[in-house]
Amino acid sequence: MDMSGERHIPAPRETVWKALNDPEVLKQCIPGCEEIAKASDTEFTAKVLAKVGPVKARFSGKVTLSDLDPPNAYKINGEGQGGAAGFAKGGAVVTLEPGQDGGTVMRYTVHAAIGGKLAQIGSRLIDGTARKLADQFFDNLVKAVGGEGPAALSADDEDGNGESAGPSLSPAVWIPALIGAIGLLLGVFGTA
Repeated sequence: MDMSGERHIPAPRETVWKALNDPEVLKQCIPGCEEIAKASDTEFTAKVLAKVGPVKARFSGKVTLSDLDPPNAYKINGEGQGGAAGFAKGGAVVTLEPGQDGGTVMRYTVHAAIGGKLAQIGSRLIDGTARKLADQFFDNLVKAVGGEGPAALSADDEDGNGESAGPSLSPAVWIPALIGAIGLLLGVFGTA
């Protein structure tokens, strides 16, 4: 499965970057995300509950980040297991660029391979579900950084209350989780 896209996020790149490094914000934004944990500076683990057609499974996986160029770009490689539902393996390239009106443009290209019951469902259903999950992620992210949701952030205030939100994930953690959810569970899990 291959998927690429571009999204305008109506917030400064610094604000988007902070949100993408906040585990609690990511957990709220990624559909079905139950857990995100940092294993090292470049490795993350996660658990995502996902349903694709008749197949519903909890995927556990890990993601490895490479070619880090904060806050501009990075590559993500991941793999996840969903028990009898199957597995997902793949990667993504993600870039964040200044956009119009002070916003941020996020571009991504994802390649994922799936096996098990997921592979038997059919590419149309999987592609449709992946796009739906991506749309949900971006809608949630826009709310989180744009002031329309409970996790709204400003460029100077990571958690919305004037205090630091505490330890955060590396800037590539959120995409793996998104990819995990997206790539149908590409790296089922992570982002930084």
